[in-house]
Amino acid sequence: QVQLVESGGGLVQAGGSLRLSCAASGRTFSGYAMGWFRQAPGKEHDFVASISWTSGSTYYADSVKGRFTIFRDNAKNTVYLQMNSLRPEDTAVYYCTSKYGAQSTEKRRYGYWGQGTQVTVSS
Repeated sequence: QVQLVESGGGLVQAGGSLRLSCAASGRTFSGYAMGWFRQAPGKEHDFVASISWTSGSTYYADSVKGRFTIFRDNAKNTVYLQMNSLRPEDTAVYYCTSKYGAQSTEKRRYGYWGQGTQVTVSS
């Protein structure tokens, strides 16, 4: 059974940085895509970034491009989201997700979700 466990959230001032981690277990993730979504209070889940576990290719939402970096450590079965130059509008619960096959920006394509980690950016 696939398990995704996020960590690394917290409170940070605007302009600061945080690194989120997603420890993946339960299967071999070759051929899978891993993604990060976020949900601000009262809003829908928004796509943030994704990475192909096999090739390492990445894709980003325009709102985070140039500030956030998604990368993986195959040996540790862990995916990371390095977030720099954080803004108050980045405040949300961040979720790690997984799907078999190609990357996608659509929430409904991802069948596996972690429990989420809160990121709060103060102004």
